[in-house]
Amino acid sequence: MKAETHNQNFAGMSEEQLPIPKHKLHGWTHFMGLYAGEHVAATEFVIGATFVALGAQIMDILLGLLIGNILAILSWTLITTPIAVETRLSLYTYLHKIAGGNMTKLYNWANIVIFIVISAAMITVSSTAVRFLFDIPAQLNWYPTDPWFVMVVLGVGVIVVLVAMYGFNAVSDFSGICAPWLFVMFPCGALVLMPALAESVLGYTTLSGWSDFIHIGSQSIWTGMNAQGEPGIGLLEVIGFAWAANTITHFGLIDMALLRYSRKKSYGLCTSSGMLFGHYIAWIAAGIMGAGTAVLLKTSITALDPGDVAFHALGLSGFVIVIVAGWTTANANLYRAGLAAQAIFHNHSLKQTTLVVGIVTVIVACFPFVFSKMLPLLTYAGLLVVPVGAIVFAEHVIFPRIGLTRYWVTYRKLTHSTPAVASWGAGLVFGFGLNALDIISFYYLFVPTWIFTIIVYTLMAKRYGAGEQYPEEEAKLLAFEKKVEAFQAEQAKAYKMPVKDNTTFSKWLHIVARASLTITLLLAGNTMFFSSPDMAAYEENRGTFYNVGFACTVIYFAAAYWAMRRRKALTEAQELGQPVLL
Repeated sequence: MKAETHNQNFAGMSEEQLPIPKHKLHGWTHFMGLYAGEHVAATEFVIGATFVALGAQIMDILLGLLIGNILAILSWTLITTPIAVETRLSLYTYLHKIAGGNMTKLYNWANIVIFIVISAAMITVSSTAVRFLFDIPAQLNWYPTDPWFVMVVLGVGVIVVLVAMYGFNAVSDFSGICAPWLFVMFPCGALVLMPALAESVLGYTTLSGWSDFIHIGSQSIWTGMNAQGEPGIGLLEVIGFAWAANTITHFGLIDMALLRYSRKKSYGLCTSSGMLFGHYIAWIAAGIMGAGTAVLLKTSITALDPGDVAFHALGLSGFVIVIVAGWTTANANLYRAGLAAQAIFHNHSLKQTTLVVGIVTVIVACFPFVFSKMLPLLTYAGLLVVPVGAIVFAEHVIFPRIGLTRYWVTYRKLTHSTPAVASWGAGLVFGFGLNALDIISFYYLFVPTWIFTIIVYTLMAKRYGAGEQYPEEEAKLLAFEKKVEAFQAEQAKAYKMPVKDNTTFSKWLHIVARASLTITLLLAGNTMFFSSPDMAAYEENRGTFYNVGFACTVIYFAAAYWAMRRRKALTEAQELGQPVLL
């Protein structure tokens, strides 16, 4: 009877509108894996090579990327995770609560634009691998120069859109097994091409120590001179981009959707698996691969695209890494864009909105500027949503400390928050105005914009109603929260923890998958450190890595995917209360 009463209380409410229940929270290992998988993507090829083309110096890269990525980790840990854990709500739900429906619609439009651009960039990156197979020239202008490249983009894009519409769960599961392989392949590519760089700079293929690496890096990779032969970016720019690259998710608070499942606020530190590997190591490795490919092909790194770099670093596995990493990232972001569009157009299904958004995305993907300009695009995208993160931070963190009332918009039953909309607009004018005046590096624009928006919103909200007290409404909210807790406690009693697949065969599948990754890494290490005294031996070892490494790639995905399917079969049988034969 009690459970029926609770169900009636929450009839008509979607699960997304309620806080995440305690029985669905995750431990730290879940978030380590989640961020490792999400932040090792096809964009790393583009960004790593871009730092080379922009003329960063080697010590600026080694130190600047470390500092910038640590700042990003701290941003997740100190800003995003505390709000996510305290509210257990996604940003979209929380924003609706404090700013009303109109503000949320505007924000969804911004997300549609951002996710379309990111998805388009990933489709273009995947297409660079496919175009390589058909000997289509690299697309280095902002517009396509070969009609066959457009056909390739359309072909790849159609697959991505269809999967986002009908098979996103399968891709989401598959992307989870890609992370360990990507972790191995990025360092492997750098190891395999380092002897070629060493020979071009030192005159021999082996490195005697750290000093040789620094010398090679400063002479042929991060030289301090950009593609135009002028002095390049410095330490502050490198730090700024590494910090700003994910402002959408930390300062912009989009990752509240993920981190609301955290058991502890300290789990924001788990983003280090993505930042210190996916960004720090992968960007450095991608720079080495880009420079090494340029040496092998006797061309400039600016004349290369991800397909060129991946193939010459990893052989056929390079095609796999570019296509898979771009495909899985594009699908996730296209799915998000479809959700944002459906939130605006309620009368249309998710499949319909994803289709329309997908068509626009594929058209944009035909223009290569979306991946060649990834650094500024990511920075400006962050600047677009950072003011919204500032509004939420002000309401949740600052208001209680200065005597203002949280959720005053909800208490007043408003559908439109003038302070929120005006503050967002003011933040955009302020941020892009600073950029136009060129007062500070555009990599750091998000910091003063965030602070400015907090001040404007706090002052306006106080004037519009946040400075008043709402004891009756607060009591109703507290009573509602207690009902939610009781409802979720009833749900927890019926909740079954997922059963682990501990069967012997599945264990052997995991062993085979890990062994294939180990062999790949050993072959790459052998190519660089042990058996390449001259270019003839190096080329032979590189060929062995290409062939055996590709075989290991096939074996890894076959074993890992098989193990995943067995685990899912066990979970599905558990949910249905049926026995399963694995």
